[in-house]
Amino acid sequence: MVNGYKPTSLQEALTIRAREQVIPYAGGTDVMVKKPEGVPFLFLNDIDEIKKITEDGEYIRIGAAVTFTQALDSDLVPPLMKEAVSRIAAPAIRNAGTFGGNLGNGSDKADSVLAGFALDARVRLVSEKGERIIPFDDFCVRRGVTNLGDNELIAEILLPKATFDLPYYYKKIGGRNALAISRVAIAGTYKAEDGVLKGISVTVIGEGAFNRYRDVEAELIGKSLDEIRANADEYAKKFIGKMTFTRGRVSAEYRQTVVTNLITDYLATL
Repeated sequence: MVNGYKPTSLQEALTIRAREQVIPYAGGTDVMVKKPEGVPFLFLNDIDEIKKITEDGEYIRIGAAVTFTQALDSDLVPPLMKEAVSRIAAPAIRNAGTFGGNLGNGSDKADSVLAGFALDARVRLVSEKGERIIPFDDFCVRRGVTNLGDNELIAEILLPKATFDLPYYYKKIGGRNALAISRVAIAGTYKAEDGVLKGISVTVIGEGAFNRYRDVEAELIGKSLDEIRANADEYAKKFIGKMTFTRGRVSAEYRQTVVTNLITDYLATL
């Protein structure tokens, strides 16, 4: 059996992807843990097209094979995303781990995906038949399940420039201060004018899936910041009411308590 394919262009990779059952591989920090057997790898490390960070009028475009260290060194990547990926594991992992792998792995604890949800990120998927651009909300179905087609590859993560200069909130809770997988984390951005909330995002690690609670977010828009701060605990309960917590490394009760406290703190400090 072929151990793997190592294309040097995106078109070559898509041709292989369309004809063979392969496992896309960039940094390998997620996929190697699973130790898949019997299926060859599609190594994407040598494809320059997906190893760049660029910009256009609407987006910062992060190639799927861009590493977290590369993002930390870039002036184009927004502060929230940099803060989130700076907390991923150790330097050796950040040197190898990639944005496409973090998203495509389908983990509900992926730090770059958490920040992407808060920033209204999109993903550009490509195949021999063309491309499609979809929100993170539509790509992440549930833990371990994504909307990636069998013949598709992740090409780019698209971060809307409209969210870059917004104030943000980010907190991560792990089993220790460093090199820790998130047990609970929260990320969000907001926009206010003349003391009135004009926009907000809230997403968490700890529920078992990534979601945006857009109906609750919409309920807050138009309210004064004073009112939201004064009633932060009550509004936090509205978000919690949309979540389902399950036991993992810690209990469901722990996750719910900490997420409640973090959302309350976020709203109380707008």
